[in-house]
Amino acid sequence: MKSLYRIFLLLGVASLTSCATILQDEVAVKRTLGKLNNDIYHSGLRLYNPFLSRMIRVPINTINLEINVGLPSKEGLTVQSEISILYKVKTSEVHNILKYTGLNYQGVLILPVFRSASADVCSEFDAKDMHSAKRSQIENKIKERMMQVLESKGFIIEAVLLKSITLPQGLSRAIEEKLQAEQDAQRMEFLKDRERKEAERKVLQAEGDKNSKIIAAEGQKRILELEAEGRANAVKIEADANAKANDMLEKSLTPQILKFKQIDAFRNLATSPNTKTIITDGKTPLIGLPADGK
Repeated sequence: MKSLYRIFLLLGVASLTSCATILQDEVAVKRTLGKLNNDIYHSGLRLYNPFLSRMIRVPINTINLEINVGLPSKEGLTVQSEISILYKVKTSEVHNILKYTGLNYQGVLILPVFRSASADVCSEFDAKDMHSAKRSQIENKIKERMMQVLESKGFIIEAVLLKSITLPQGLSRAIEEKLQAEQDAQRMEFLKDRERKEAERKVLQAEGDKNSKIIAAEGQKRILELEAEGRANAVKIEADANAKANDMLEKSLTPQILKFKQIDAFRNLATSPNTKTIITDGKTPLIGLPADGK
């Protein structure tokens, strides 16, 4: 009887308790008789009374909320876009979220705040801006507007991503034509710049050739000047030498030497086999001349 009693007791206790497995990417709060417990349960196995309590699980990992929405532009156009909202729940704010917002916080809070923020931000930009480099600026502004409302309510907006933008057909064609015109203008500017650089190169080359010719002509001129100067110096040196030689000769010719030279000249003339006539002033002695006049 005692064994049977223990078995019934264990079955009774088991029927009054249950267990819940909390995963790593979530936390749980126990609600007992409609009242939230102050404890936050993290990953692991947790026991609770299924008749009196309930384990409410709340994911704390990053959630990717994807939506398709029409965004208003500054011109009043509607731009269709596929958007990802990356957000997560603050673990410390799980009680307040369950108490004031509930588990349907995406529909109750996240989406309405996004629609309001995106409408306010996108209405400040032209439709073409959403398809240009200003896209990241729009994303950041929407994120900032959402954080102003949601951060105090226990949510963190990590990013708002405009993944695809579908512009109105007429606007898309106009933007494509404008982009094509800009590309053509850039290409023409590139060609003009290349031609301008080529012209500048030719001018520099011509100036270089001109300078080279001027330098060569000046060099040739200098060579001729140096040659003429050398010849003039040579003539001057030769003239100076002749003058010095004559001066030395004039100083060395005394009357006695001149007389001797005269006599020597007559002697050489007298000994010449050719017929000759000697005319003197009668004062010059004919020394050593042959008697027969030969």
